[in-house]
Amino acid sequence: MNGVHPKTYKLEKTRRHEVQSWTRATKQSLCLMWQKVKIQLMLSMSFLVAVFWYCRRLYGFLAQLLKRWSNYLQRKLIKNHSVLAEVDLLGYSAREWKGETKQAKHMREAYNELFWNYHIKYLRQVKKDNYCVLRAVLFQILSQGIPFPSWMRERDILKLPEKLLYSQGCNWIQQYSFGPERYTGPNAFGKLRKCMETLKTNWIEISGTKDHEERGNMCNALFSDESKEHKLYEAIKFVMLYEVVEAYEQIKNREEPIPHLFSLLLARDTSSDPLSFMMNHLNSIGDSGCLDQVEIFLLGYLLEVKIRVYRLHRFNTEDFQVNYPDEYRREWNEVSLLTEDDHYYHIPVIRT
Repeated sequence: MNGVHPKTYKLEKTRRHEVQSWTRATKQSLCLMWQKVKIQLMLSMSFLVAVFWYCRRLYGFLAQLLKRWSNYLQRKLIKNHSVLAEVDLLGYSAREWKGETKQAKHMREAYNELFWNYHIKYLRQVKKDNYCVLRAVLFQILSQGIPFPSWMRERDILKLPEKLLYSQGCNWIQQYSFGPERYTGPNAFGKLRKCMETLKTNWIEISGTKDHEERGNMCNALFSDESKEHKLYEAIKFVMLYEVVEAYEQIKNREEPIPHLFSLLLARDTSSDPLSFMMNHLNSIGDSGCLDQVEIFLLGYLLEVKIRVYRLHRFNTEDFQVNYPDEYRREWNEVSLLTEDDHYYHIPVIRT
């Protein structure tokens, strides 16, 4: 034992054994703790991965939902905005009339003619439906601040339905149809009065607004409200009917001469009297038909505006540019239309 006392040696051996036992116990404890910690870490990591995956899926879902909602709102606004903002005329022509067909070349030449020789630099697209002409004309009248026609100021247009029904005995106006609504019946009189109120109220309010930008905003709002829009057009249609009734009565009673456009209108087999005019022409406007050429004459006459129309399909003929009516007063304001087919119309914008 190298001079070491047996008791001392035994004590040291016992201590080493205790140290080794304590070390092993500590290692085992640490291993057990590490196992538990590792399990907790793995569970935590799994939870975090699951949360991350869920959040990523949720983010993707919300982003897709937001995109769809944004597209829906955009389509909704575009759909409801029946007169769009200005676009470059030649750019529009290039997009709409691609290719080298005879018709495409003809249309591009017509647009070039408008751009270079008529100073029409921009175009406002108008919703393509059977109210198109009425929309394009009335939008310009209101956006320019053109006042109520003189004859409408002299008479209370709200009483026109009542006058036709009671004073002139036109009880057949109950067969009046409200465009795509196709409503006819005993409530036609009340609906017509609401249409006349909408026309008068909005026309006076907008034309009385002097600030051009504010007036433009009011027009954009009005022509984005389909219900109000249709009331405006139905009111105009009824005023057309009223004017035809007045002219027809003057012809029957051989009173003062009437404008030639009424003779043209009543000379048609399908509109030889006010009832046939309403049934065969007016009732379909806004639904299955639009205004004929002679009816655009009547429209300009009763609204007291000169309607200048550029008919692109008639380019290089004397009918390329026409005025409705052809007989107009010098003090009348002017609005312009552009058409490719005498069916749908857009608004040309002149820049000098």
